[in-house]
Amino acid sequence: MSELFNTIVSYLQFPFVRYALIVGVLIALCSSLLGVTLVLKRFSFIGDGLSHVAFGGMAIAAVLKFSNDMPLTLAVTVICAVLLLKGSQNAKIKGDAAIAMVSVGSLAIGYLLLNIFSTSGNLSGDVCSTLFGSTSILTLTPTEVYLCEALSVVVIVVFLLLYNRIFAVTFDEDFANATGTKAGIYNLIIAIIIAVIIVLAMNLVGSLLISALVIFPSLSAMRLFKSFKGVTICSAVLSVTTALIGIFVSIIAGTPVGSTIVAAQIIAFIICYILGIILGGRRK
Repeated sequence: MSELFNTIVSYLQFPFVRYALIVGVLIALCSSLLGVTLVLKRFSFIGDGLSHVAFGGMAIAAVLKFSNDMPLTLAVTVICAVLLLKGSQNAKIKGDAAIAMVSVGSLAIGYLLLNIFSTSGNLSGDVCSTLFGSTSILTLTPTEVYLCEALSVVVIVVFLLLYNRIFAVTFDEDFANATGTKAGIYNLIIAIIIAVIIVLAMNLVGSLLISALVIFPSLSAMRLFKSFKGVTICSAVLSVTTALIGIFVSIIAGTPVGSTIVAAQIIAFIICYILGIILGGRRK
């Protein structure tokens, strides 16, 4: 045990490991805060759709040879989130179908652009890293870390300030509108925050595994708690803990970061599910 501890301490001396831990914790925390709302509103598929949009945005930035692809990717993802939300309310194409179209289309166009215009000698490796987050979290620059920190702080502050309204919109939009809360505006804010989280999470788990980062901690917390506040706090703790475990295991064992984090979250869900059954039996 002491040898493992010494190994971890030795790895913490490297800046890229510290960057990965800081960004990983912040992304996990932000994902868990909105994850509860998405699951309860049955909007979890939006995260999956926007993650593919973010891949398309990243592909465009790569083709244009941007040194930092995050601003363009963020702008594209936010615009698509707003358009999907507005369009699903008015268009003849229903929300889930529109998200599926944009999701698959963005993924296909992004990969096509990379194949046509990319000058990389390892296109398959670059795409794999983007889709599954295999190494990108360990290659962050200080500028990317600062940007992630700033965006994460904005997400957390907005969530805390609008907590009561997000709570109202999550459980009963009609009642929220009746009491003067404009549900449409807060749904729009939620969509924009989700887009920001998606772009941040691509560095951690890749575009194909982002939904797991949003959904698993929330579902795990719901096995143990019944109140919105309790589920949100427990989800945040589980998300941060599994992210730290996943990053450390990945660094030590040499496994893909994103897949390792998701595997840790699956194990946490199984444990919470069993504990929920045991605690439920005792309560009866």
